[in-house]
Amino acid sequence: MKLTSLLLAIGLAFQIQAADAPNAAGLQLYSLRSQFTLRGVPWTLDRVKEFGIKEVELAGTYNLSAEQFKAELEQRGLKAISSHFPYDRYKNDLDNVVKDSKTLGIKFAGCAWINHKDSFDEAECREAAAVFNKAGEALAKEGITMFYHAHGFEFEPHGDGTLFDLFMQETKPEFVSVQMDVLWIVFPGQDPAKLLEKYSGRWKLMHLKDLKKGVATGSLTGKTDVANDVVLGSGQMDWVSIFAAARKNGIQHYFIEDESPTSMDQIPASLKFLRANGFE
Repeated sequence: MKLTSLLLAIGLAFQIQAADAPNAAGLQLYSLRSQFTLRGVPWTLDRVKEFGIKEVELAGTYNLSAEQFKAELEQRGLKAISSHFPYDRYKNDLDNVVKDSKTLGIKFAGCAWINHKDSFDEAECREAAAVFNKAGEALAKEGITMFYHAHGFEFEPHGDGTLFDLFMQETKPEFVSVQMDVLWIVFPGQDPAKLLEKYSGRWKLMHLKDLKKGVATGSLTGKTDVANDVVLGSGQMDWVSIFAAARKNGIQHYFIEDESPTSMDQIPASLKFLRANGFE
């Protein structure tokens, strides 16, 4: 009986470890926007493959059609999990966002910036929630999940919380999820682990991005010098608590996003950090 109990315990431990294991480390291709523009799609995707990346997130197709870009990805064994589309397309070109999403074969279609004037306000927040609810319903009919990538400016105070809280209240969970970009949570002075817990189950995707040590936080501009993106593990982020909260609260896919001018050099170092922390 003791041996049987021990074997059952070992089996359970392996199941728990497998359930908690982080996903593969993917790449948001915006990290290589300069290379796509200067060197072209084939050359740049060859570099992505050489990094050992398997999953990618898109932010445009660089003058190729959705069909052409998908073919380039497939030639290199790259899988498009998600893509960002501009806010105005969700407002004015939703049918083609759905069409392109289907063509690309993505599971998630998102938006990384809500157009707004000066400081983000309640009216803009409510309008965006309505736009995304409508888009999310249309995408859900095709088996695609809509998401919004918070960018920091949404943490303007509102009532007892922030406009981000209002956004989460106004969007329908069955149609709209959210993507956490760790830098754009820390930079405005928020705590990633606490927000993952507060809205557990709503977060589906994560951008892994580190903020240079010494850079002040608390700004709600949604903007900082791209040179402040540093190799993962070398900046301000508490990755132990972030990874633990991400695994616990529903993150399905992780993407490095490195907007710095030295991203080609930094991405391999960030991958090394992630693989030392259990990522594939």
